[in-house]
Amino acid sequence: MTPIERARTIVDSYDESVRAELPEGALLFDAHTHLGNDIDGMVGRYEDLTGILDRYGFSRANVFCMDEHDREPGFTVPNDRTLAHAERSGGRLVPYVRLDLTERPLEEANRALDLGAKGIKLHPRAQGFALDDERLAPVFQLASDRDVPILIHGGRGLPPIAEHLESLVRRCHRVRLIVAHAGIADMAGLAGRLGGIPGVFFDTSVWSAVDLLDLFRQVSPEQIVYASDYPYGRQPNSLLMAVRTAKLAGFDDRQLRAMLGENARRIADREPPEPLTSPRGPTSLTQPLTFARIHQYISMAVPLLWLRQRDAIGALGLAVNASRERDGYPEEAERIQELLASASELWRQSAELGSDDEHVTAMRTAIQLVNLADLIAVTTRA
Repeated sequence: MTPIERARTIVDSYDESVRAELPEGALLFDAHTHLGNDIDGMVGRYEDLTGILDRYGFSRANVFCMDEHDREPGFTVPNDRTLAHAERSGGRLVPYVRLDLTERPLEEANRALDLGAKGIKLHPRAQGFALDDERLAPVFQLASDRDVPILIHGGRGLPPIAEHLESLVRRCHRVRLIVAHAGIADMAGLAGRLGGIPGVFFDTSVWSAVDLLDLFRQVSPEQIVYASDYPYGRQPNSLLMAVRTAKLAGFDDRQLRAMLGENARRIADREPPEPLTSPRGPTSLTQPLTFARIHQYISMAVPLLWLRQRDAIGALGLAVNASRERDGYPEEAERIQELLASASELWRQSAELGSDDEHVTAMRTAIQLVNLADLIAVTTRA
């Protein structure tokens, strides 16, 4: 068995862990997926996405285009592809229109909504606009008037955005808003200003379990929607992270089911949000000290993996060595060791692969293995 085959076998084995963690009969709805070809090289394929939805039992998923090579003018052509994908899916894919504020955003929004789009996607980092841009208010007002949600990027690459985003929400009081990536760009500000406002939501599409635990302690479970960020987010990692962190935070069965699908379903079906309950989860994280070391070494290694560079500082090797310390948690340590050893082998051999596609596949799989190991390390209580 080759390293990549062995790695895929290990990743696939975690499907059973996901099924064991999910509430029986839970509705699953992915609030954040992409299809298309991004200028950064990432590709989201219809068959791949629908295959994932089938494999893990998703009923629906919100979908929008990526930052496409043919996005000009105004994402018109990519938005048409999104609408075609949604029609092909028979309603399983819920299409959002992506807008560029510099190119007729209201005209394109109305055009796509008239053709069947069910929401609006905004990406201030990719499209280079600030949240105090005067062109945003008419878009939010349009979403309010036409009773469609807005999903806005709230992840890396942004300055603090909470004050201006709150102003838009307060001005357009009926608007429904999904802040992507748990709002990590300005989490405390966003949670402080938008937490407790019915109709405002945060999605779970982040890399780190620590981010979700911090979000859960600040906003109501009824304000959380599950999201993978496909193709950037991978399964079974994404689902397993959302479920394990929610349980660690103390979500009850109803709240867990709401996060996994019911909250997003209510948005899509234009139903009023559930009454908000108090945030859940501790303000501190208690984990075995060895696992804290593993998390630290993984955090050192991940940027190198993302940039497809070699592990010149040996960070992953340190994590592998630490995972050999059983320290009272032998089962979890063995699983972490298996994941990290496979990732380390794949990382070493990826430089010898012939094609760039093979190299990218190997590195993405190594990242997936490392992410699973980090999830176990972070969510294992001391």
